[in-house]
Amino acid sequence: MQPGGDPGRLEVRLLPVGAAVLVAAAAFIIGFATGFWLLFRVAYVVAFALPLLYLWTRSMGNALDVEVTRRTQRVTQGLPLTGRLELRSSSFWPKVWLEVEDPCSIPGHLTRRVLTLGPRELKAWQYSTPTRRRGVYELGPVSVTAVDPLGLFRLTRRFGRQDTVLVYPSAPELPNFYIPPANLPGEGRFRQRTHNVTPTVAGVREYAPGDSYNRIHWPATARTGELMVKQFELDPSSDIWIVLDLEQAVHIGEDDDSSEETAVSICASIARYFLGTNRSVGFVSFGERLHVQEPDRGQNHYTRILESLAMARAAGDVPLSALLLEEARRFGRHTTVVVVTPSTDASWALALMSLAARGVPVAAVLLEAETFSTTGGDGDGSSLDVYGTLAAGGIYTYTVKRRDDLVRALSTGREAGVTARPAEGPR
Repeated sequence: MQPGGDPGRLEVRLLPVGAAVLVAAAAFIIGFATGFWLLFRVAYVVAFALPLLYLWTRSMGNALDVEVTRRTQRVTQGLPLTGRLELRSSSFWPKVWLEVEDPCSIPGHLTRRVLTLGPRELKAWQYSTPTRRRGVYELGPVSVTAVDPLGLFRLTRRFGRQDTVLVYPSAPELPNFYIPPANLPGEGRFRQRTHNVTPTVAGVREYAPGDSYNRIHWPATARTGELMVKQFELDPSSDIWIVLDLEQAVHIGEDDDSSEETAVSICASIARYFLGTNRSVGFVSFGERLHVQEPDRGQNHYTRILESLAMARAAGDVPLSALLLEEARRFGRHTTVVVVTPSTDASWALALMSLAARGVPVAAVLLEAETFSTTGGDGDGSSLDVYGTLAAGGIYTYTVKRRDDLVRALSTGREAGVTARPAEGPR
């Protein structure tokens, strides 16, 4: 509950009010000079009307309470943003022509309504705004405005605070997504310590404040006489690195039909697929700046990746080939790299082939740029040329067109263990 809100800001329309004062003064002076009674009446009416209108506006804007409930501040694209607003009058007098505005930068949000409150009346309503586009939006604070019948005075009061709403990108669930597996060395175990509980115990250490009691290793505790806890390591499976190309020059299209939105949704789906199978997933992009999410597992890590994708913008000036070469130190024989891009520059395909030559398993999701262009091509080449380079290098490749069903386009992979071969060419 926001009792009373701020004191409010009173706006005065100086030109009409000044004109009314001049009319009253002129009527009084001329009436005094001529003795014409009607001019005195006009001067009296204006002199009494201005204070009454001012007090009217003040009384309409006072004695108000507003309660704002934001039910969702994190929502997936396509799902509604919901909440509830309550406006209560604690006055014995009715309040008319109140303008209630809940400003929001989300397209389609009903921000304004006009209502009247009776004595000590409560009015409430709920909102449900569809979220059509990912990103960060601002919501609130709620403002209540009272205006006199002539529109000379305007009192605006604000209630609550400004909230931030984060809309995650849509991430269609993939029933199957095949990429070349990594070759694990020796016994098939890539040791990496983790704070998460896994089936693999790496050793024991002394108990530290904050450690969970279910991690205590009782045999070691009995043997040493001190509390000892188990240390865990990641299971013997490779890391998945998702590389999103955010170079501004390669992305085509506008709004929901753009290659940028499609690429972001693809990355979210791939991350969801592998994290859902308890794989370790990392994320790299270079938009306005370099952004790296180190490989990790679990729902919290998935949320962090979604937050990164929600704010990702194709505003970078670094080519994908340069990004792959610069970050190549992160990719080894025990990682699998998945690149998502609409670029028709074959240099990134060559950079991907150089990683494959080092023994790094790689795959690509190629967006057919010409299908996102209103002119039928991007003028700098064709995705068919890039696909030919990838096929020649044996890079496993998915191709996606504008308005493709991503579940169908990305679920044509085969079961692990089958020898990888390039997917079919651009459709």
